[in-house]
Amino acid sequence: MILPTPRRAAPVVCTVLACLLLPACSDNNNNSNKVIEPEYLPVSNPVVSLPPDEGAISLLSQNFDLGTVGYEQAEYFLEGTASAYTNVSELGADGAWTVEPGEEAAYKTRIVVYRPIDPADFNGNVLMEWLNVTAGFETPPSWGTGQLEMRRGGSVWIGVSAQYVGIEGSPRALLPLHLKAVNPERYGSLVHPGDSFSYDIFSQAAQAVRSPSEINPLEGLNVERLIAYGESQSAGRLTTYVNAIHPLYNTFNGYMIHSRGDGSSPLAQEPQVPIPAPESPLVRTDLNVPVMTFETETDVVLLGYVNARQADTDLIRTWEVAGTAHGDYYTFVSGRDDTVGAPIFASVIEEKSVLGFITCDQPMNNGPQHYVFNRAVRALNDWVETGTAPAQSPRLEVNDDGSDFIYDDLGNARGGIRTPYVDAPSAILRGEANAGNSFCFLFGTTSLFSADQMASLYVDEDGFLAAVSDATDAAVAAGFLLQEDADAIIAWAPEQWRSQAMDQ
Repeated sequence: MILPTPRRAAPVVCTVLACLLLPACSDNNNNSNKVIEPEYLPVSNPVVSLPPDEGAISLLSQNFDLGTVGYEQAEYFLEGTASAYTNVSELGADGAWTVEPGEEAAYKTRIVVYRPIDPADFNGNVLMEWLNVTAGFETPPSWGTGQLEMRRGGSVWIGVSAQYVGIEGSPRALLPLHLKAVNPERYGSLVHPGDSFSYDIFSQAAQAVRSPSEINPLEGLNVERLIAYGESQSAGRLTTYVNAIHPLYNTFNGYMIHSRGDGSSPLAQEPQVPIPAPESPLVRTDLNVPVMTFETETDVVLLGYVNARQADTDLIRTWEVAGTAHGDYYTFVSGRDDTVGAPIFASVIEEKSVLGFITCDQPMNNGPQHYVFNRAVRALNDWVETGTAPAQSPRLEVNDDGSDFIYDDLGNARGGIRTPYVDAPSAILRGEANAGNSFCFLFGTTSLFSADQMASLYVDEDGFLAAVSDATDAAVAAGFLLQEDADAIIAWAPEQWRSQAMDQ
């Protein structure tokens, strides 16, 4: 579908390869070669203001006071005019989409900023997360999974209210926790024109941080690198952003597409003329910045990412992690208390409830996603800063029609990124659909081994500790675990053994 040409002309944007192959330009005086740089559209700078002094910032993120870990939080309102987009040609499965700015609408939204209190602790990286609204209110799942490393590294994290539901709510919401319901006095002035405008709102949030005008959301911290994050439905939005919007503006220095399925979000939707994305689009391969895709078992088979798999390139990496689920115990429960990476957060337990309001039939997945994601956070930071690409991940092994994984003799998936959770396991950890209410189908399962099974595998505690240490060291050497997290995993191993050594 080709829609009417908008009022602004599209930029001249060349791909990385095209830029390298452009013929040398010389003037009449035979001066040295000149490199032709791509031209990008300017990003509008929104008006930044402080919210009313009514109540507290609304975001379900962590249980601890950020001040106890050297961080502070702040909230800002952003206000301006955002564009929707129209496609110039068909949106193909290769992701190399050409779009133009179209209809405009006024908006007013908010961002939440977590920043180091001491400016000397800031590493120059701003990690900007597209807040997830699948539950009918906003959650920060990438922060929930990787907040320890984000803080440990000294990054600023920013959550962006980019979508309509986060502000106005949804009749299908899990709970009525959208902003205007939680605190109408604080958030009643916010205005969202619809998700067709969400991509430009996200760009303008980045612009407000990169080039602040009056109020600086970073309080004077110098932004060196701006990296976009999005998990689950936000990963679908971010996939469309990478393929369609980044070539217009060159807004971010890198992208973390966290737990996408095989699809991506529409370029436009009602009340605008809908522009759906094709099935199973790839990430375009002609970008000028790194893109990292992080996938759990649930994402690969249940959510169909197996249909959108693509080869790694110099600027594309995909990590697929064995023993993990789309949503898990750490991200939604225990990690909310993880201040310093204590060994207890390496534990594998059986728990069916998410904070008391979602209960599944089987214990939810309690696998290694957070530890491997910590490594991915640092790897992407390094990739953007130094150009050093992350390790290449083996793919999870699937059957011929992609409908299920191939499992080892114990019941864990083969292939993918290996950790002690699957190579020296104390449980069967899967990303398969759980049963129960609400989002349980995304939470995978955990089934602890009995005392007899543990003894048959490892004989005794020393045997288990040796197996865990060897598998952990191998994962560090392969580039998929950080040493500080490996130390926590090994330190917890005796407690894990003792908790399972008795008959259950």
